[in-house]
Amino acid sequence: MPSRAHLIRSAFHGLCLVLALAGAPVLAQNGDKPAAPAPAIAIGADLASQAGTTRLTLTLSRAVDARGFVMERPDRAVIDLPEVNFQLEAGTGRRREGVVQSFRYGLFAPGRSRVVIDLAAPATIGRIETVTRAKDGAVLMTIPLQRVEREAFRKAAAASDPAPAQARSAAPEPADQRPLIMVDAGHGGTDPGAIAVGGVFEKDIVFGFAQALVEKLETSGRYRVRMTRDRDVFVPLADRVRLAREAKADLFVSIHADSISAAPQVRGATIYTNAEKATDIESARLAERENKADAAGGTDAAEAPPDIADILQELTLRETRGFSSGFARTLMGQLAPVMEMSSKPHREARFMVLRSPDVPSVLVELGYLSSKRDLEMLQSPEWRAGVTGSMAKAIDLFFGNRATLKAPTITRRSAAIAPVLP
Repeated sequence: MPSRAHLIRSAFHGLCLVLALAGAPVLAQNGDKPAAPAPAIAIGADLASQAGTTRLTLTLSRAVDARGFVMERPDRAVIDLPEVNFQLEAGTGRRREGVVQSFRYGLFAPGRSRVVIDLAAPATIGRIETVTRAKDGAVLMTIPLQRVEREAFRKAAAASDPAPAQARSAAPEPADQRPLIMVDAGHGGTDPGAIAVGGVFEKDIVFGFAQALVEKLETSGRYRVRMTRDRDVFVPLADRVRLAREAKADLFVSIHADSISAAPQVRGATIYTNAEKATDIESARLAERENKADAAGGTDAAEAPPDIADILQELTLRETRGFSSGFARTLMGQLAPVMEMSSKPHREARFMVLRSPDVPSVLVELGYLSSKRDLEMLQSPEWRAGVTGSMAKAIDLFFGNRATLKAPTITRRSAAIAPVLP
């Protein structure tokens, strides 16, 4: 007999489909122009293999255009779609079938969604077809993946021309002298980050925490606060750095939650700052995983902006890293009384998202999704309120200390025109 949860989910999916299929364009409030149609809804995703071809079939509320291409290192097939509201069952995409190792899906950029398929073997994308199911009008989109030799796959990847995500530009800030804090919720959209045993995504945990921190900072009235993403959308690592620099942020705080499935006993928070050489092997491995976020999102990893060599002067970078380390120590002092800290609570590694030469930056791993105790705390509103309060206090202390500094410092505004010193 189907479980109660299954019946509720089926009813919800049915309701979504009925509403979507019945949805003629809605008139705008002024009655003159039709409003933009709501995104198509995806309520099912199925995999099947036969004779060297694996087919991924999406069940949609209406037909949408699709464009596919493949990428190498790692091997992926990517399907670009207009914005789709994915209402799929938890765990969808984790089962291996044929040439498909797993797949992810989500919002890739404003108005655009993406399905990223991790390939277990080289494969190319065949003709994507859609048919309308007679019984209920649902649209079945079938994406065939045909196994090929490595050389054929390499040629197909080289010939692919993936359209880049639309870069978000930082909106001009009003004349406001309050410090600007950029809060970065890690991962998002097609990049779920770490996944807990129960199916909880890191991207959701850290986004909820980031929102709570932003609310705490805004309520104080002392700061201007922005987020690198304000919903479940993929943002490339280089864009996160660019957003902070374009907005002339005074502090960048990236929020994450790690996972070590082989060591569920490991617990606690760690604060990372940027360095070319990692504190230890564990930190280097974590940075390597986090730096693969672009690949998880279905794009090629990008290095720092090309103009960085002209702006990044040794003294500016040294000052920025000093401020970053100083804030990390202050943050560590405020967090230690209210949460479990790791055995080495402040570490360094080469994180791409921390590579701004002129914005003090830290990455906070709140805990481990692989730890049952950490996961419980990360999902607790009371715990989150206490920790965000302590982080806000650390930010107050950081800017209070900077305001009292008497020695002249090199800022990003003067560094752009200062000569390179020998």
